[in-house]
Amino acid sequence: MEKIWEFFEHMEEPVYVSDTESHEVVYMNKKGLATCGFSSPDEVLGKKCYEILQHCAAPCAACNNDELRPGEFKEWSYYNPLLDRQFKHKATLLEEAGKRYRMELAVDVGSQEPRGGAAQNYRSLEAMINEGLRVALQEKTPSDTIEVLLEYLGKALRGERTYIFERNEKGGDDNTYEWAANGVRPEKENLQDLPPEVCAKWYERFRTDRHIVIKDLEDIRKRDPLQYEILKNQKIHSLVVVPLYDDGAAIGFYGVDNPPGKALDYTSNMLQIMAHFIVSLLKQRNLVRELQRMSYCDQLTKIGNRHAMEEFIEQPRKGQSVGLVFCDVTGLKQVNDRDGHKAGDRLLITACGCLRQALGEYGLFRIGGDEFLAICTPIDEALFWEKTELLKRLLRDASVQMAVGAVWERDGRSEIDRLMTAAERRMYSDKAEYYRQCGIDRRSC
Repeated sequence: MEKIWEFFEHMEEPVYVSDTESHEVVYMNKKGLATCGFSSPDEVLGKKCYEILQHCAAPCAACNNDELRPGEFKEWSYYNPLLDRQFKHKATLLEEAGKRYRMELAVDVGSQEPRGGAAQNYRSLEAMINEGLRVALQEKTPSDTIEVLLEYLGKALRGERTYIFERNEKGGDDNTYEWAANGVRPEKENLQDLPPEVCAKWYERFRTDRHIVIKDLEDIRKRDPLQYEILKNQKIHSLVVVPLYDDGAAIGFYGVDNPPGKALDYTSNMLQIMAHFIVSLLKQRNLVRELQRMSYCDQLTKIGNRHAMEEFIEQPRKGQSVGLVFCDVTGLKQVNDRDGHKAGDRLLITACGCLRQALGEYGLFRIGGDEFLAICTPIDEALFWEKTELLKRLLRDASVQMAVGAVWERDGRSEIDRLMTAAERRMYSDKAEYYRQCGIDRRSC
């Protein structure tokens, strides 16, 4: 096949060849590389054709490999609004050494939209959106879907960075999702809790249902100097930003940095159409997070439940010190029987409040009706015992009787189950001593 490649190399039309089974690109000529923005075959060889040509994460929905036949060309036309070019595509099937290859060339037939241009442009836009949604919806979670969709949009719109910002409880903005092209510096970590004044002028426009298009960053140097400096530091020279609305209020925005100048209107249209889907994904994500929070949260005390504890202890802690505090509220049954379950609930909430005050920066869990566990890691031994004594003082001050058993080990690689057993034994010993001093029959409690 090498002689065939040599024949294609100097053609004026883009040509590529891919393996029909793996979709991996095995050849692209000089014109094809230049048209797609590559400088070397090494940038495309072995990569999926749908990634290189359609910026998709999965084979194209309209892939026609199964329709190709050796010695026959299948033809179709396609207007690319980003390149502002009309192409006539021709593809055929090549067979070599028992393998089958797709060979496709594209003939550039002009820089004007075809007849019925607006309609054709819309169909191209619709096809790109449908393809993006098809690829993204294969993901398992809303957050994964958002990540894939941003990557698809970034590649399809030839931007350098795509992102989502969401308003936080303080009125600022957090960059919650980001995709950056190869060679482009990610900015997400630097764009958390932006002060409200940074995007204030954008939100003013959002209130009148308007999006933001900056063709040249220098245009806003005087009218919005704060925003200008932030964007300049990110090496942004143009962008399109579209608001995200929920119940008529802007909850954030998303956009593309440095898309091709001639494609700004097309980019804007695509982002506006996709905005409703983005909002839907964010709401699904929030629902999933709330369900996860509820499934891992004790609804009375608002600390972790047993499921949360089990997940917490599965996290690797090689070489980290760990301290466990096992607690049991003494006399809960008596309070419930004498004063009612609401009084018992108040007792548990008060006990949990003491735990939070003493050990709130560590893992706190309610693992039974009257049992609590604190897992402190990493923690210095002296600090651990200091906090354990603080917990006991807080309990006395709050008139809460809670048996406490604590253990500490230098290396957290020890089995947590063994440490829990040791802490539980000390707790029961503490509880037994309390009953002994008070002359209480434990069977009645």
